Amino acid sequence: MSPGKTVTVLIVDDHPVVRDGLNAMLSAEADISVVGEAATGAEALALVSKLRPAVVLMDLLLPDIGGTQVIQRVCGRSSDTAFVVLTTVAGDEEIYRALEAGARGYLFKDMARKELVQAIRAVHRGQRYIPSQVGTRIAENLPRPDLTSREIEVLQLIATGLRNKEIAYQLNISEATANAHVKHILEKLNAADRTQAVTTALRRGIIRL
Repeated sequence: MSPGKTVTVLIVDDHPVVRDGLNAMLSAEADISVVGEAATGAEALALVSKLRPAVVLMDLLLPDIGGTQVIQRVCGRSSDTAFVVLTTVAGDEEIYRALEAGARGYLFKDMARKELVQAIRAVHRGQRYIPSQVGTRIAENLPRPDLTSREIEVLQLIATGLRNKEIAYQLNISEATANAHVKHILEKLNAADRTQAVTTALRRGIIRL
């Protein structure tokens, strides 16, 4: 690393044009050095171990291991690496999961260059960087729906178009149990019907198609 470039950064995104743009943008900063790029979660895990970057810019939508899982695995082993999520994913549940996994910053890809640089410097100093638009997204959807892992699984199957009887068969549970799960899902999401429940879950990032 050249003199004065104190913050080493790893860029993780599956789009080459995004990686190239970020690399060019950050390389113009005197105190930031891009030490590597990864296109998949597996590559990110390998490069974090090899390069030990100070900061990782992490997209959440990767072709293999999701970005949140990468963050969780690295932070779970007491790494000094700080993660800044840089993504198009705006659902509040996705934001919660990434922050709970250990991310110190969360940015949308339409942010200004100045804000990205500020975020990198802030998390490198041990601070969190949550811009107002992200904080607002979280606040708008409090309290969080306390869905169980099984209810999320059922909700995902509802989104594929399965009826309760088919869900019961798929999960090897009784139809009565499937009916109960659906009832609880509607109550927790304050949804009038299955369609509204799926729409809400997709918007908030609870499930994906």
